[in-house]
Amino acid sequence: MSTRYPAPDINELPDDIKAKVLEVQEKAGFVPNVFLALARRPAEWRAFFAYHDALMLKESGLTKGDREMIVTTTSAANQCLYCVVAHGAILRIYEKKPLVADQVAVNYRKADITPRQRAMLDFAMKVCQKSAEVEDADFAALHAHGFNDEDAWDIAAITAFFGLSNRMASFSNMMPNPEFYQMGRIPKSK
Repeated sequence: MSTRYPAPDINELPDDIKAKVLEVQEKAGFVPNVFLALARRPAEWRAFFAYHDALMLKESGLTKGDREMIVTTTSAANQCLYCVVAHGAILRIYEKKPLVADQVAVNYRKADITPRQRAMLDFAMKVCQKSAEVEDADFAALHAHGFNDEDAWDIAAITAFFGLSNRMASFSNMMPNPEFYQMGRIPKSK
């Protein structure tokens, strides 16, 4: 969980947050630490997960795998252990590639990804590390791979939102759940 900020007791959470945590537990088989760690401040928890869901669950030109690839890559640049491990697990599942999360976390330029995904990550990394230097040429590079300006907004918003998430997880010493480490590494038998 977090060695700096103990998680609240699930039974003491507001009903709406408790219901969401239990829903996630039912679906995943465990409660990702971020859900309890942030629940110590209910208003912030609600705002965080509302924005998370608005970015990560909406229809757009980005696939679920694309979104998780952005999170994993930029979280690695921000040295966020929790987000790299947790979102790397989800990325492996969505892309059905057991190696992709480790590859993009270490060096996306050498990862087994498409040229379109590489262009997406080039843009995300520029937003992550040098957002003041984003220029029209960066948009043109995305457009050349079929992304539009709304997709660029989504890439930037996901990058920025997880910059906040990375910093909260890192400063609070939030640890990844052990379950995340194995998820998606071995294909499920049919």
